[in-house]
Amino acid sequence: MNSQINSDSIVFADAERSVKTARVLIAGGYGLVGSSIARHIRHLFKDVEIILAGRNPETANPLVQELGNAKTAYLDIQQATDLSNLGPLDLIVASLHDHQDLLLQWALDQGIAHIGITKMVEDIAPVTFLTLKTPPKRPVVLLGHWQAGPFSPIAQKAAEQFSHIESVEATALFDTLDPIGPMVANELESFIGRALLRENGIWKWVDAKQNARQFRLEDGSDVEALPMATLDVPSLAAITGAQHVRFDLAMGDSIGTRAGRKASHDLYLEIKGQLHSGAQAKQRIVVSHPEGVAHFTALGVLIAIEYVLGLGGNEPASGALHLPETLIPADKAIDRYRQFGVTITQSLIQD
Repeated sequence: MNSQINSDSIVFADAERSVKTARVLIAGGYGLVGSSIARHIRHLFKDVEIILAGRNPETANPLVQELGNAKTAYLDIQQATDLSNLGPLDLIVASLHDHQDLLLQWALDQGIAHIGITKMVEDIAPVTFLTLKTPPKRPVVLLGHWQAGPFSPIAQKAAEQFSHIESVEATALFDTLDPIGPMVANELESFIGRALLRENGIWKWVDAKQNARQFRLEDGSDVEALPMATLDVPSLAAITGAQHVRFDLAMGDSIGTRAGRKASHDLYLEIKGQLHSGAQAKQRIVVSHPEGVAHFTALGVLIAIEYVLGLGGNEPASGALHLPETLIPADKAIDRYRQFGVTITQSLIQD
């Protein structure tokens, strides 16, 4: 395998570990998103052991001291070596690109749970085939949705008001004042290329720049929104049954910036359809995380971790391939988002 992990300081517990002593390895664990995931875990669960893995583990020492009950491990998924010396873990969180799916293969071989947050629509066929060939003994979670999945539970709850949904449009607003890690910064341009849409029930791959739309923000200003091939598109289609589905990325001043605070990360969900009363309606939901992109993504990962490992009184999830909407109850996810300061506002306009 083209991967390397070494850590002489790691002491492994017995295979039959209790939830209180669960051990989680975060690949890319001291990057902007990875460190936010670690801090979120520690905020709720003091007894989970966290292993921060990357090519420069010494840079994680201050974070290790901050977290407590944490260690570092050297990880370079470009180097060829045997990973058997890592020993047993409960969960691998891949917060970096693992283009060869080496961490996933290792997790499947060792019976370890796995959460990956970087896969787009065109990336999931290899993952699906791999998990069909080697059925997971513990959960494998596709969490490459925007910000690790908040659109899914919010759409699930919103859909309960409708007897029929015609269209779903999801939009993420990125504020350039919101700090992002080097991995995301290097890939911003590549986000906008081929996009997946659903139009009249037909799946279409289109050129994003030729399918832009104008999107109106809460302050009445318009921004250009370009479609992407995030996992939200097929997820939202499956959740709602809508014949028209798209996900767009726009750039502009966030709710936080416009209010004179730090940049927030804002999500917009617009659903059109027929209510149970028979009236036609359009629902607009605005979701805003005051701490921005990295914290929002890390929060989505935290919620998945709770259900993968059975933390906080939850039952551990089954060994299977999961999406956020198949793993996490919508009400519980929304409650957790609000607990961490995410605001969710809704408006419903009936014809």
